[in-house]
Amino acid sequence: MNSFGVVFRLSLFGESHGVAIGVVVDGCPPGIALTPEDFLNDLKRRKSGSAGTTPRHEPDIPEILSGVNNGFTTGAPITLITRNSDKKSSDYDEFKEIPRPGHADYVSGIKYSGFADMRGSGHFSGRITWGLVAAGVIAKKIVGSADISAKLISAGGSENIEEAVNKALEANDSIGGIIECRINDAPKGVGEPFFYSFESAVSHLVFSIPAIKGIEFGVGFAASKMRGSEHNDPFVDSSGKTSSNNAGGINGGITNGNEIVFRVVVKPTSSTGVKQETFNFSEKKMTALKVKGRHDTCIALRMPVIVEAAASIAMADLKLIDRAIYSR
Repeated sequence: MNSFGVVFRLSLFGESHGVAIGVVVDGCPPGIALTPEDFLNDLKRRKSGSAGTTPRHEPDIPEILSGVNNGFTTGAPITLITRNSDKKSSDYDEFKEIPRPGHADYVSGIKYSGFADMRGSGHFSGRITWGLVAAGVIAKKIVGSADISAKLISAGGSENIEEAVNKALEANDSIGGIIECRINDAPKGVGEPFFYSFESAVSHLVFSIPAIKGIEFGVGFAASKMRGSEHNDPFVDSSGKTSSNNAGGINGGITNGNEIVFRVVVKPTSSTGVKQETFNFSEKKMTALKVKGRHDTCIALRMPVIVEAAASIAMADLKLIDRAIYSR
């Protein structure tokens, strides 16, 4: 399944080395101002170019095919695409016989009976997150005043991100990182227990981002070491403000008006230049694999805007669900 959402629904499509990639956004309210220029800032933040990111350079120019007329959303499904141009598909030829350890090559071959598009990792490529970011731009307009901001707080186990990336580049290896997302001025009462709590909606989307291996809200796993009297966030005034924020702005799966805080773990990129011993499924024997081609040394460098998009999309969907249930 490549779709998410109850009211604000999105479907991702395309492959990394196909003609184009994109997203269809359904359930967007009419009358929202929207132009191709609105997408450029966030899409630029997702692009490669800095040290530690892939040398592949795509223009990432958004094309709006439907759902917008005279600069405003119409209420019909919005279709957004961008064309693929910088492709070197031959770099991926051997991965059908020698799947990259840690990557989706092996499992996609099984699931799709050998018909999965392996070029540029196909539909499993991080490039597909272009559609998430594009949908996130629309979602941010729906959530309104909520200030959603994410940043990379560590890479390769170090807060000195530049140094960690440089060491990985020297070693011709890859590293992961931790992204922290904070949401201020979020509306209260957003979230639908039990199966569509704020945490579960955000987590569902976050785990749809390639390379994500963990998420925590508030103090997260550290809560297991605390007593209830320590972890509880006492209220201090009639606005619902709390003296601490160990819960990360969420109680019972519903936003409480305090700052929402969550952190996401990004694993090291599976495509690494370090030689690895793995299995050749064609020759039925172990072999040495040294991945060639253009890959991110630290994909986490490009993740903050994608995590922001995930949070925005989840909040937009929950806000529209809330409106549908309780509006009169």
